[in-house]
Amino acid sequence: MTQDISPSNQEEIIYPETDGMPMAENTKQFKWIVLIKENLEILFASNSEVFVAGDLFWYPVEGDNTTRLAPDIMVVFGCKKGDRGSYQQWNENNIVPQVVFEILSPGNRPKEMENKFLFYQKYGVEEYYIFNPDKNELAGYVIQGNKLEKIPEINGWISPRLGIRFELKEDTLEIFTPSGEKFLTPLELSQERKIEQQRAELERQRAELEYQRAESEYSRAETEKQRAETERQEKEQALAELEAEKQRYQALMEELKARGIDF
Repeated sequence: MTQDISPSNQEEIIYPETDGMPMAENTKQFKWIVLIKENLEILFASNSEVFVAGDLFWYPVEGDNTTRLAPDIMVVFGCKKGDRGSYQQWNENNIVPQVVFEILSPGNRPKEMENKFLFYQKYGVEEYYIFNPDKNELAGYVIQGNKLEKIPEINGWISPRLGIRFELKEDTLEIFTPSGEKFLTPLELSQERKIEQQRAELERQRAELEYQRAESEYSRAETEKQRAETERQEKEQALAELEAEKQRYQALMEELKARGIDF
């Protein structure tokens, strides 16, 4: 007897969306995950074909729900934006996430990080960045052939895929967009937005004052013009009256001469 194992009768494979572990172990790690993820979202906001995710399970092999990792941040070019419970590669035109970030915390163990490195290398990640905020240490790897090779000088490095620049300062990491704008925390972005709003309001008030000043100058010029016109008309009227008086005088003199009266 042959057992029917058609797809309709196979047990559906479940791809869990969470492992029950927290996204971050502490506030510092969480801050950096949010900082990088949100700024990358902003950087590629206008490109509908760039998907950015944080702490999302990536399943590279269809039918295998145990081979998976949830990078702290991953960026996928050629993949539409949108909500997903997990990144199932076979449902995304088999596009491998090109860039991943891991933010270290005290709970990360060397073996765990080694396994992550091997996973990302095996499944074709192009760029892999690891940042330890407690030690202010950044390491980066780029694909060479089928291996992830360490970037020899990470300070000042520009990501080939993202175009962002990494600058290691004495006590922190700074990341800059291709146009030179620094990655900011949500609080810094909010403060900057308020500053921009205040600057815009000041510009509006300045423009309003300039408009009022221009209006005042125009009114003053119109008043001067009207005064000059009034004076011109008054002068013309005085000259006309003087000319009329002169003509009356001449007419009177002619009349007196006609009567034989001479002076």
